[in-house]
Amino acid sequence: MIKKFIKRILGVKKRAGTSSQDKQPVVLPAKQHGIDPKLVSPNAVRVTQTLQEAGYKAFLVGGAVRDLLLGVKPKDFDVATNATPEQVKKLFRRAFIIGKRFQIVHVMFGQELIEVTTFRGASSEAAPKDEHGRVLRDNTFGEQHEDAVRRDFTINAMYYDPATQTVLDYHGGMDDIRKKTLRIIGVPEARFREDPVRLLRVVRFAAKLKFTIDPTTSAPIAVMAPLINNVPAARVFDEMLKLLLSGHALACLQQLRKEGLHHGLLPLLDVVLEQPLGEKFVRLALTNTDDRIKQGKPVSPGFLFAALLWHQVLEKWHAYKLAGEYPIPALHLAADDVLETQAEKLALQRKITSDMRDIWAMQPRFERRTGKSPYKLLEHPRLRAGYDFLLLRCASGELDAELGEWWTDFMAADGPGREALLAQKPKGESDGGAPKKRRRRGGRSRNKSAAPAEGGSGE
Repeated sequence: MIKKFIKRILGVKKRAGTSSQDKQPVVLPAKQHGIDPKLVSPNAVRVTQTLQEAGYKAFLVGGAVRDLLLGVKPKDFDVATNATPEQVKKLFRRAFIIGKRFQIVHVMFGQELIEVTTFRGASSEAAPKDEHGRVLRDNTFGEQHEDAVRRDFTINAMYYDPATQTVLDYHGGMDDIRKKTLRIIGVPEARFREDPVRLLRVVRFAAKLKFTIDPTTSAPIAVMAPLINNVPAARVFDEMLKLLLSGHALACLQQLRKEGLHHGLLPLLDVVLEQPLGEKFVRLALTNTDDRIKQGKPVSPGFLFAALLWHQVLEKWHAYKLAGEYPIPALHLAADDVLETQAEKLALQRKITSDMRDIWAMQPRFERRTGKSPYKLLEHPRLRAGYDFLLLRCASGELDAELGEWWTDFMAADGPGREALLAQKPKGESDGGAPKKRRRRGGRSRNKSAAPAEGGSGE
């Protein structure tokens, strides 16, 4: 009875921006919004122009407009129109309708993808939902002002028409941009329940844009955090990847912790960040990732997740060795444990987990600096990623800096130079090398699929 009463109250309570006056947007001319047309993708303009010439309304919308207003060139461009997906598809040679929850059209121009959505109508009570209120499927089309209400945050609910160079603002998004405030449209509890991924999006935007989350928007976040558990793992992974590759990964994780959202996403991260070496390692990895993104350099998701989960692997690796397992098999068993735990929350793709395993498996091999082992490691296809990972371990204090310096010299040296380096006596060999003879205890068998790269058995 209480749940029904609360639901009824939420159902009749007016959402911000649903009054009749908000059906008419504030129209901002070029002098007021200051968007530079040169920052707009010519293909995005082509899409809006084609739709408008066919008699439809068409605008750039969402994050692209937000970035343009901030003077930043958008990475992606979305278009909103009153044309249905089928009508859009007929106008473009390479157009594909995708999506179940809400159908959209991908229009391709070479490697550039322009995403086209039909104006969404008012949320239907009849739309399929799960037991927690998350909307499962909703292909209700509507008017532009209804579409604006359905957008998540005010700064993402503005529409830009390249033809007239005007911005339509239904919910005070321009004011929020000027105030650097992130505010959800409507009743926060209801909007987060409709799509719990918004809990992660608000954190990503706040950290990336350096905006302050409006108190009314942030108030229910910690309480509603468990709703993320009801979202398909693939969607959570996609959002986490956007967060970590935003160029502000460190700020995003700090914001996640502040809002209490990280517990189910990266289990034991709190434990890692409470350890001096673990905290320094994660901070170095995230800072390095952010710097590479800002410089336009590629970033490997496998490397990033390998770094975030390394100290969990390290802890389990030591535990297996103490239990009598050989070092290399112990490392693979530890990797199995950590990846199985994460699989419950994040749908890590096979390519990513394969890269993570390769990076982890190389680490003990870097510590064997005798015979042919270093030469064999030079042939590994993931050498650079493994070497960068080694340098992070050295920089954090986990390993002696001399090891990283030795490998830097070895990789740069010619044949005689490498032989001279091999002739040096290392300061100390790690237990990653062949262990002294010991009794191997029974227990879990080695995972064949996680076999080490060439020459790395350790047995």
